[in-house]
Amino acid sequence: MKKIVFLTGTRADFGKLKSLIEILIQSGLYEVHIFATGMHMDAKYGYTVHEIEKCGYANIYKFINHDSESMMDITLSRTIEGFAGYTRLIKPDLIVIHGDRVEALAGATVGALNNILVAHIEGGELSGTVDELIRHAVSKLSHTHFVANEEARKRLMQMGEKEDSIFTIGSPDMDVMFSGHLPSWQAVKSYYDIHFDDFGVAMFHPVTTEIDILDQYAEDYVSALEASGLNYIAIYPNNDKGSDIILSRLMRLQGNSHFKLFPSARFEYFLSMLKKARFIVGNSSAGIREAPCYGIPTINIGTRQNGRSNDPDLINTSYNRQDIEQAITKALTHTVRKKHLFGDGKSAEKFLVTLNSEMFWHTSRQKSFYDR
Repeated sequence: MKKIVFLTGTRADFGKLKSLIEILIQSGLYEVHIFATGMHMDAKYGYTVHEIEKCGYANIYKFINHDSESMMDITLSRTIEGFAGYTRLIKPDLIVIHGDRVEALAGATVGALNNILVAHIEGGELSGTVDELIRHAVSKLSHTHFVANEEARKRLMQMGEKEDSIFTIGSPDMDVMFSGHLPSWQAVKSYYDIHFDDFGVAMFHPVTTEIDILDQYAEDYVSALEASGLNYIAIYPNNDKGSDIILSRLMRLQGNSHFKLFPSARFEYFLSMLKKARFIVGNSSAGIREAPCYGIPTINIGTRQNGRSNDPDLINTSYNRQDIEQAITKALTHTVRKKHLFGDGKSAEKFLVTLNSEMFWHTSRQKSFYDR
């Protein structure tokens, strides 16, 4: 039985990987392991490894890779060291990583340097900021690719990746989004002790290349939310450098009856929040990917998602407080056409079919650049 290890560092990438993990376990054909690190192991962000444990998976390995400084290069080196030791212990046949975080880069590096097959989920996309560099670096270190759509497949081919190593399965979070098994809004409201039904979702992450002016950006963002007089479910930023700057501004909203602040939210519960929301405001990829699928308006602030979508239904705005306030007003009457740009909700099934193919396991660990 082949051993497959999934590396997860954030609430977001676990949400993307969950349906893939579960279909492999249910198949009974693979021995599945999970390496949980990053934000999962940080109490400040809710110690979300507990959410993984609640799923009842058998093989969960917990590793702390961060320190109080949130230095991405140090986090990368620690993750490589920890994951390398772990892979020597369990000797996996396949490493599965997702997206554009340093944890994914660490997983791809360990696999590439130790001749372990690496599968990258959602490569070939545009991220913006330093995430863009990381995503493409991960793709070049990975042997196989499971992409969300045709555009991503074409980008990987532009990067010299072998065509038969790229599998278009859609985005795995669509499996969860349209599963019909999301918790009801009343269940979410009770679980998180939310006292309002009319609200926006607020998620604002640091842009590491704009760290020198991030404090002003965060101040304008929080002030615009306050000035709107609306209710918000606000979720903490990711743990990139600068997150403490944003958190220091968000903390003044504690005790304000218009706000509920959470370090994180379980993926299924977050999706139910998003479906119920009037809009999402900030710079999270959830506003680019998930919100349009539900027909929810997105106020996309600043540069973090530059190049990721040219959807005319997005309300793009600057970091300026007045611009954000105007965008919020617009979002209240903005109509969004539901879109399905990232798959049909059957990513896990397609993933399993690919892994069940003997040809997949004969993918060469010696990569070559394919000119076109």
